[in-house]
Formats: sequence, structure tokens, C-alpha cells
Amino acid sequence: MLDILIHGGQLIDGTGAPRRLADVGIRGGTVVAVGDLQTQAAHRRIDAQGLIVAPGFIDCHTHDDLLLLEHPAAHPKLLQGVTTVVSGNCGVSLAPAAPDAPPSLLSANAPDPTGSPRRHPTMAAYMAELRAAQPAVNAAVLVGHTTLRQHAMDDLDRAANADETVRMQAALQEALDAGAIGLSTGVYYPLARAATTQELIDVAEPLRDGAGLITMHIRDEGDAIDEALREALAVGRAVNAPLVLSHHKLIGSANHGGSVRTLALVEQAARSQSVCMDCYPYVASSTMLLPARVASSTDVRITWSKVEPEAAGRSLFTMAAERGMDPTTLAAQLVPGGAIYFAMSDEDVDRILAHPLVMIGSDGLPHDPVPHPRLWGTFPRVLGHYVRQRRLLALEAAVHKMTGLTARRFGLAARGELRVGAAADVTLFDAEQVLDGATFDLPVAAPCGIRWVLVNGRIAVEEGRQADDRAGQILRRVPV
Repeated sequence: MLDILIHGGQLIDGTGAPRRLADVGIRGGTVVAVGDLQTQAAHRRIDAQGLIVAPGFIDCHTHDDLLLLEHPAAHPKLLQGVTTVVSGNCGVSLAPAAPDAPPSLLSANAPDPTGSPRRHPTMAAYMAELRAAQPAVNAAVLVGHTTLRQHAMDDLDRAANADETVRMQAALQEALDAGAIGLSTGVYYPLARAATTQELIDVAEPLRDGAGLITMHIRDEGDAIDEALREALAVGRAVNAPLVLSHHKLIGSANHGGSVRTLALVEQAARSQSVCMDCYPYVASSTMLLPARVASSTDVRITWSKVEPEAAGRSLFTMAAERGMDPTTLAAQLVPGGAIYFAMSDEDVDRILAHPLVMIGSDGLPHDPVPHPRLWGTFPRVLGHYVRQRRLLALEAAVHKMTGLTARRFGLAARGELRVGAAADVTLFDAEQVLDGATFDLPVAAPCGIRWVLVNGRIAVEEGRQADDRAGQILRRVPV
């Protein structure tokens, strides 16, 4: 007897193949049958008439390291149909944490019920807490290069020396042995900006020949993006490791339209090395409050400020006008903080999103008081706005970018496809109704049209309402 039978729906299996009418049978957390299963007995039957039955979505770019340890009343990923997240991006992970390292500005607002910062001296310690927390979704974990620098170096305003590099290599190897899938970098940010290309290559040595992958927030996404892309490609080639270029975009009006050139550059590299990209479906980015980013943006919204907490949610430009100040000067007064930057073009977002080497990642910051809406809306926005309303992508292609493509590139075995033997991560949605609810003015809002979500064969969302939220597993990478 089946545990769960999903019947009557249109199956989009995650491979990019055309949809077809097929039932899905689940037993023990695994898909055991696909086809005409109407006569089979099951403990639970889910009527999928009028719905798309797809693999659970994989969010390949998150900062959910702490969120995975928590159980929010309304989970921003489950309610989007996401069943797996890749955490530890942009060079920042929770482990291995130096005893005196300050909280990362990417998660500085995370609530701490213990009254002291969470410290995980090794990746094994973080993994142990994650298992004990019984996460809501599956987790594939990266170790951050910036975190490794803080762990090994006493001065981050220079390149690592030989001894420090050896310590970082050892910590990376420990993380891989504990279950991490690879390394992330964030040389865009101050704490890693002094790292040289050679430092990145040397630290990544344990990943050689596909022992792990590298995801890279490149050094520049504006005027010097070509050089930054070439650096990232060189790092991947040097250690022969699969490379993911994080949240590919072009910042600043002078660079709008440049995706024609940058995508061609990546395509050329992909002929001789393993490389792909992720993106989010918005023309605004979000990160720490950086005064240098203000001039290249048409608007900036504050997501948090330690100096002036009431600024969260407000336009920096409006605040500057009210005070008769230059916006860049005001930004410098509000740090440390976070911000949303409107600096991309729809044309580039469209072109990047549609590219066959591009996967979908939210890059949301779960603990910003007024977050970017991508935290709650990324996946339904692709399906609703870009597929149904804009017709930029076929539905099957969009689902592939959220599932099978991501699972293959990240080496997540038995995920990303609905086939016999696959893990029973399943998302059922109404293709005519699915749409993001989160906006820049109301960023914390659930989407519509996501009807059912199963994580490892357990119902996590039932008729749009969150149910069992403790079915996730830690996923290891299987090199392909």
C-alpha cells in the first residue's frame, strides 16, 4: 500500500520534458510509482485535478543558515514550494566561527534566544545542531571563505600568508568531511576584498577535481564585471571544480544591456569548464548598507540600521531630501545597516533569467526587519509574473531551472526530478493562480497558488496552509 497517492494532476517532472497526465505514488519518503495509479490503495490520497505536480523547488542561493535552526510560524520557503535550500553563500557561513568574530552584517539582526551569539567552532558542530533542530526543509551547506578568513587570520586587510592558507584549507577539509558541499566566496565585501586570486585558488585546493563546488559572489558587478568574471572562472579552472556564479546581474545604468556580453563570456567558458549561474527575478538587489552603492542606484530602501532603527522600510533618497542632505552622506551615517538597491534593468534580468545556464535562487536575508520581497516571493514570481503573465519562459523550462537543473549542478542526488527512486519532495501549484504576494512595500506576505508541499514524503503545506514543518534532511553532494 502507498503512503500517499497524488492523482489527477499534470506532471512536470523537472527534466524540462513536456507536462503529462500522471499520478505519483509515495512510500517511505520515496517516489515508488509514476503513471496511472488510480486503482492502487493508499493511506492518503491527494486530488491534484487542475494542478501542476512538480518536484519540490530548490533555492540554490540562500542565507538561511540560522533560519534552518528555527521554526517560524509561517515559513518563507515552504510556502513558496521550496523543499531544499543551499545555505552559506557569499562567503558567509555559521561555521567555523572564530570565538571573537562579530556577527556577520548579513545576519546581524538574527534574534538570539540565548542572549549570546551562536558559535559553531567547526562545521561538524553546526551540522549536529542542525540535525537536532529537525529543519523544515532539506539543507545543502556551503562553508564561507570570509568565515574561514576570520577563523584563521588576525588581520583581514591583507592577503593570507602561507600558514593562514594552510589553516583555511584544513578548516575547509573539515567542513567537507562533515557534510558541506563546497566553498562560497564574497570578495565583493570588505572582510574578503584583500584576498588575491591566488589566495582563493590556494584555499580552494581541497575542492580539486570536483571534491566540492565553488559558488562565487564576484568582486564587481558593475564597471569591472568582465574582469571579475574572468577571475572567478580562473579560480574554478585552477582547481577543476564546478563553479556557480552567484546572482548574476549588472549594476548601474552605464552597464545596462551588458548581459549580452557577460553571458557570452560565460558561454565561452562553459565549453571547457563546469560553470553555471543563478539569479533572482527582481531589478533590485539587497545587502549591507554600502555608501559606495548609492550613486549607481535610482532608489535605495533601508532594510535595517543599528543607528536609526526607525529608518527600516524607508527610502534613503526621501529621507535625504527631508533632511537637506546628500544621500551618500546620509547612508554613511546610518551604517551599520542593510539596504535594497534599485540599480538593474528589466532587459538584463529578462535575458539572464531566460538563459539555459541560469538557475533560480532567492538570496533573501531572513532576519532583516524589512526584507527584500525575494525572501517570500522569488519562486511564485517566476511562475506567475515571468511565465504566465510575461511568457518569458515555458512553464516546463521554469520548473527545470528550479529543480532538475539545480540538483544536477549541485550534485544533489535523487532530488529535482519526479521519477521512481527519487526522494518524495513534491510541490503542487495552480499554474493559473500562482503569484508572489510580497512587494517592496509589503515584503512579508505569502504567495498564492502553492497548494501542497511534501518534504521527504511528509506533508509540509496542505491546501496552502503550513502543516508539518520538521521533515528536512541534510544533503551531501554526489559528484557527477
